[in-house]
Amino acid sequence: MRSLFHKSLIFVIIAGFLSSCAGDRDRNYQYFPDMYRPVPYEPYGAYDIFANQQEAKLPVDGTIPRGWMPYDYEDTPEGRANAKANLKNPLPYTEDNLTKGKALYTVYCAVCHGDKGNGQGTLVEREKILGVPSYDDPGRSITEGSVYHAMYYGLNNMGSYGVQTSIKERWQIDHYVMSLKDKLEGKPERAFQTNTVTQENSDNLNPAEPAEDLSQQDQTQSEE
Repeated sequence: MRSLFHKSLIFVIIAGFLSSCAGDRDRNYQYFPDMYRPVPYEPYGAYDIFANQQEAKLPVDGTIPRGWMPYDYEDTPEGRANAKANLKNPLPYTEDNLTKGKALYTVYCAVCHGDKGNGQGTLVEREKILGVPSYDDPGRSITEGSVYHAMYYGLNNMGSYGVQTSIKERWQIDHYVMSLKDKLEGKPERAFQTNTVTQENSDNLNPAEPAEDLSQQDQTQSEE
């Protein structure tokens, strides 16, 4: 009797293995098949299950994409003047930010503006493009805000670099451009700052970098 039971058990196990391996495409048994086979909706299809039969929904009014910060200065002469007068670089002037700004400047800017910022880049020397001003041109008197605004929207023959670079990268380039301007004007080299961001300017970066006073406040709360 025990021998018959063992034989039957072996037969059931073998049958289970064989049945589990049967079929090339589908499982023999599926629990909750809707988890394996989701209902496919075409991105721009029309389906009764959705409001107005529209599968692709528009963003909710007032929302912004994750990782993107709105820029409050318009691409108008007034917006450019406002940025020139009021927009400040939120990044601290550190050796690391300046070094990274130089590397990015070499990639995106030097071909027109020149390695020294004197408007004598490779394309200018080959007369492929003309009229690139030097950073110390008194008629333009560039500022941190005007440089960033030009990178964001573009200016004259210069296209926008809002897609190629991030917010932080543009501010790093901004630091290097202003350092070139100082050299062209014969000003002393600017002293480096500590690597902190003020609370006033922290909102101009995304992802935001912690302001010094905010980090101290969090530390005080944790100690309490």
